Order: sequence, then C-alpha cells, then structure tokens
Amino acid sequence: QIQALDRTQPGLPMKQGRAGTMTHDYKRHGTTTLFAALDVLEGKVIHRCMQRHRHQEFIRFLNAIEADVPAGKVVHVILDNYGAHKHPKVMQWLGRHPRFTFHFTPTSCSWINAVESFFATLTKRRLKRGVFRSITDLQAAINRYLAEHNENPKPFVWKADPSRVLAAIERGKQALESIH
Repeated sequence: QIQALDRTQPGLPMKQGRAGTMTHDYKRHGTTTLFAALDVLEGKVIHRCMQRHRHQEFIRFLNAIEADVPAGKVVHVILDNYGAHKHPKVMQWLGRHPRFTFHFTPTSCSWINAVESFFATLTKRRLKRGVFRSITDLQAAINRYLAEHNENPKPFVWKADPSRVLAAIERGKQALESIH
C-alpha cells in the first residue's frame, strides 16, 4: 500500500548552502495498492492501482497481465507470501491458465523480486517528497511515472553475484526450517 500524504506546511526550497526541507508531520488522505509486473527482458511495467489488496483485486491484475502478454508466451510470476496470492480462488485461476507459473520468495527476501527494485526507484524519484492531497492525485502521479517509464523501458540487469544470492536463499531456508 502507498499512502497519499500531504504536508501540514509547505517545505522550504533548496538554496545555496542548505538542503530543501519538509515538515515531519503530515495529513493522511488514504491509501492505494499498486500491483505491478516487471517484464525483465524489456523493462516494461504492467500496473494497476486498486483500492484494496485482496484476492479479488489480485485476480483482476492477473487478468490484466493475461490480456497484455502475447498469447503463447510463458509467464513466470515472482510473488511474496501475502495471503491473497495463495487464496484458493487464485489457485483455481492459476489452474485455468497453464502458461502462468508462480514462484514464491522466501519470507524476508523481497529483494529477490526484481519489481521491488523498481518500487524503490518509484518511491525515490516520484513518491518520497511528493505531496498528494487525495488518492486520485497519488494514483495520477504513479500512472504518469509509469507511463513515462514505459516510453523508454530498459531491461532489468541483475548485478548481484548469483552464488551469493543462492547462498543467502539457502541460509534463509535453513533459518525457516530450524524454527519448525
């Protein structure tokens, strides 16, 4: 979820010798849920802003991916372990769409999911210092940013050493197994 935040007072602009400032307190105008799918080969992002993050909204987003990705292409979906992603109706949807395969990241390993780095970039470049007086303003800003991104997408290039990534995953699995 992403919050639509408005500052209680305007920030001071940056000037020579001083960084720009923002008040620490804010007015909260609600939230939106951003569903996003990153095509790592092309860099394009399919996205939808929705009011909630339940299985119903997730299925609507999967249908949007289904409509956007050319027929015949296999779709690998990397997901966290959020309950809506494993809901029985989602699993039924998956059974009816054999070209889709779900891969769930281990708990606390969201960094494995390439779209998470995109979320970080979106936050840094558009949301962090933004002022949004309504959910509509927030969604419009997200949609503009993603439209601009998709005009000139760049493939996702993984820069981490694969052996270190696999070792971290293995450590995470062992830690989880030791708990049970």
